[in-house]
Amino acid sequence: MTPTEFLTIAGWQNAALTPMTGDASARHYARLTDHGRSAILMQAPDDGSTPAFQKIARYLRLNGLAAPTIYAGQPDQGLLLIQDFGDQRFADIADADPTAAPRLYQLATDVLIHLSRLPAMAGLPVYDGKTMADQAMLFFDWALPDQPMPDLALKEPLRKALITAARPFDRQQRVTMLRDYHAENLMLRSETGLAAAGLLDFQDAMQAHPAYDLVSLLQDARRDVDPQIEQDMTFRYMAETDHDSTDFYAAYALYGTARALRILGIFARLNARDGKARYLAFAPRVRANLERNLQHPHLSETARVLTPWLEATA
Repeated sequence: MTPTEFLTIAGWQNAALTPMTGDASARHYARLTDHGRSAILMQAPDDGSTPAFQKIARYLRLNGLAAPTIYAGQPDQGLLLIQDFGDQRFADIADADPTAAPRLYQLATDVLIHLSRLPAMAGLPVYDGKTMADQAMLFFDWALPDQPMPDLALKEPLRKALITAARPFDRQQRVTMLRDYHAENLMLRSETGLAAAGLLDFQDAMQAHPAYDLVSLLQDARRDVDPQIEQDMTFRYMAETDHDSTDFYAAYALYGTARALRILGIFARLNARDGKARYLAFAPRVRANLERNLQHPHLSETARVLTPWLEATA
């Protein structure tokens, strides 16, 4: 089914269509407007992500969070017509008015606190230490420009170090991890409470340790987060969820490290394979977060393994 056929069946054949800026994925978005109503057309590859988006959106809405309502769909063909949350991204608001950032990050953190109090969504894949380490190995598959490819001899030692560091956290309770949880995927809405945070880009959700989404939010690859905000929101999360601070900070550093390694690989791949060079501008920020996370004592072996690469690319 073509997008035109889909929109005709859905009753939006006369709508004006305006392409929207895409993200790092292969998905495409367009805003539809028709006599005062609006919606978003989402087109995705046939990779299973669209049915997942539909199911996870329903779970989030049933649990009091603002995921888009789905007006029509052919999920097996990668087509959805979803609710339009507008243009007020948290990132854009905070960039235009830095005084708004604490309020926005508190709202985003409160969404994660709410998720931590819910049973993890059944049927989601589990993000355990092995999965974490395997995904981090993308770091070895693609080289950033003007940097040597990481020595493949480090790959298995790094993988083992990450799996070992994750063992204490694999035994802890998991939550629904939205995965790409950051200020560009959060939309400010006019509603009150948690409904003011419109959630997007959660089709890759998994069951994971709660530190993952928090570090995704506060160690954003795309924008600088005020260190005071990172500290305050981490304190807020731990206080509201009764996490032991020593344990939680270790998990935060671990998942921040694994996430940074994976993102560096993704950014290098986007540049080399897909011609999306703009993501290279974010790599220094990701590396800085990586180096900061590696200072945590829980990651001493991981830091030791990565030292040759860090020194060679300093």
